[in-house]
Amino acid sequence: MSTWPKWLKDDGSVVSCTEKVKVMQENLDEIRQMVQDAFEDGILMEVAESQMREALHRMVDELANPYGKR
Repeated sequence: MSTWPKWLKDDGSVVSCTEKVKVMQENLDEIRQMVQDAFEDGILMEVAESQMREALHRMVDELANPYGKR
């Protein structure tokens, strides 16, 4: 598995709060596992791998930022 990147703010500076970085990494580890499980379920249900990947990419692309640009 790949490691998560160094987290950056919009201005390009590094998010340096250890607790924030820890929470972000834990959240993404959980999401990765849930997505992996859903992906495998789709494959087992005979959904085309390419369609599963497309659906997951589209889901991420459709995420909304409720805070807008600051």
